[in-house]
Amino acid sequence: MVALCALVLALVLTTCHMAPGAQVTTSPEEQSPTTLVEGFHNPDLGNGWQATDSLDLLYARRFTVDTFEGGYRLLCLADGSRYLVIPEGAPVPEGISEDVTLLQQPVGDIYLAASDSMCLFDALGELDAVTVSGIERDDWSLASAREAMDSGAIVYGGKYRAPDYELLVSRGVRLAVESTMINHTPEVREKLIELGIPVFTELSSYESEPLARAEWVKLYGVLLGKEAEAGEAFRRQVDQVSALGEEPTGKTVAFFYLNTNGAAVVRRPGDYVTKMIEQAGGTYAFDGLEVAKAGSSSMTVQMETFYATAKDADVLIYNSSIDGGVSTLDDLLSKNELLADFKAVQTGDVWVTEQDMYQQMLEAGTIISDMRAAFLGQDEGLTYLRRLT
Repeated sequence: MVALCALVLALVLTTCHMAPGAQVTTSPEEQSPTTLVEGFHNPDLGNGWQATDSLDLLYARRFTVDTFEGGYRLLCLADGSRYLVIPEGAPVPEGISEDVTLLQQPVGDIYLAASDSMCLFDALGELDAVTVSGIERDDWSLASAREAMDSGAIVYGGKYRAPDYELLVSRGVRLAVESTMINHTPEVREKLIELGIPVFTELSSYESEPLARAEWVKLYGVLLGKEAEAGEAFRRQVDQVSALGEEPTGKTVAFFYLNTNGAAVVRRPGDYVTKMIEQAGGTYAFDGLEVAKAGSSSMTVQMETFYATAKDADVLIYNSSIDGGVSTLDDLLSKNELLADFKAVQTGDVWVTEQDMYQQMLEAGTIISDMRAAFLGQDEGLTYLRRLT
């Protein structure tokens, strides 16, 4: 036993003196071949039309919206894709550039394979616009989505990488809303387009600011004709964060889960989750960790590195959206007994995310408020965090 403890200590001390980032790897499933285009905003439709206005955005940097005479709206996304939203009853304009995808309102009959977007349809009262889901019923944390699938209003149509094409056609799907994971399977995109189903790739995950992700509700407001409702929903989140103030709590926070290999998976410094921690008044424990490989939101560190960095963190937040097998503190400690040495475990400041956190992009303000309450030791009335006991 003495020898074992000495070995663990040696590993920890060795890790402390390793070059920054030496123990960091990136999970393949976290990587996406999506290429972001600098200067992606291109309001030139190719037919001589001039934009009369553009949508004001406070935080979002991965999309733009331009307005043209007659109510036509051009959506430009940071991957270089462009979509012209045509008002209901308005004619399809001639001479539009070939790279512009035409979307006629009312936009509906959607195959939704981007799980974090469903909350936006729900918030805008447009759940009926989605008729086919790329996520199975039990994988939805949104009660409204499960109810819609129970009633048959939304049916399961296969995952993004293997959609049921026959079902999509029979259900009259007119638009596929995909996450960037679709870029792992370009043949699926090509097949959808071949079937006459335009593909809209949702890039909110590439926003580094939490409220920027929430601001994507404005894009869906344009798409679905609910701009006023979208603006109000976004303002509520901004007001909620503003009400918290900027006073730091003095708490150091580690946000993580343990994978099947026993390594810790943490958020990349500068990721939107780490920004939420900062806006809640905390300091992210891994902020000083240098990483050589960019592009993914998470990174895997060996347990020795995690131990050395997070042992003295004031607060631990366990990410149960990936690993849902943690209901109690004993569940967590059973994954690695070294966690019992952590300061936060000993003080009772260990929290777990509820499963719906990542399906609630529009609730950034509420999540940040929950985090601040947790950092201050308050566990009453929280929605997205729960103290582990």
